[in-house]
Amino acid sequence: MMKKSFYKALAMGALAGMRSMSAPALLSRALQEHKNKALSGTPLKYLQNKYVANTLTGLAATELLGDKWPGVPDRIELPSLLVRAASGAAVGAAIYAGNHKSLASGAAVGAVAAVAATYASFFLRKTLSDKTTIADPVLGVLEDALVLGSGLKAARV
Repeated sequence: MMKKSFYKALAMGALAGMRSMSAPALLSRALQEHKNKALSGTPLKYLQNKYVANTLTGLAATELLGDKWPGVPDRIELPSLLVRAASGAAVGAAIYAGNHKSLASGAAVGAVAAVAATYASFFLRKTLSDKTTIADPVLGVLEDALVLGSGLKAARV
C-alpha cells in the first residue's frame, strides 16, 4: 500500500507542476464522489466537499485558458513555482492521509514532484516550441490533454 500511495502522490504532484489547479481539482472531484473517512480528522477533509470541488474545477478551467495568453509569467518564476509546490504538497498530503500515512511525507513527495515537473514541462514545451513549427498555444492544449487524461486516471480513489 505504501508504494501505491507514493506513486499516486508522485503522479498527482507532477500534474500539479504542469497545471497547478488541475491536480487538486481532479482529486477533489474524485474524493467528493468517493469519500475517504481517513481524511475526516484532517484539514484536507474539505477536498471532499462539492463546493470546494466546484471552486477548484473553476480555478483549473481558468488556469487552462490563462496559460494560452501571451505575457503570462513563466511557470518557473517564484510565485508560480511556490503555488505549484503548495498544490503538489496538498494533493500528496491528501493521498497519504487517505491511506493512513504521514501527511508530512505525502506533502514532501507531492511538492518535490511538482517542482521537478514544473521545470521539466517548462523546458520541454520551450524546446518543442523553439525546435518545431508547432505553435506554443497548440503545445499548451496538448499539455492540457496530457494533464487531464493522466489526472483522471491518477485521481481515482
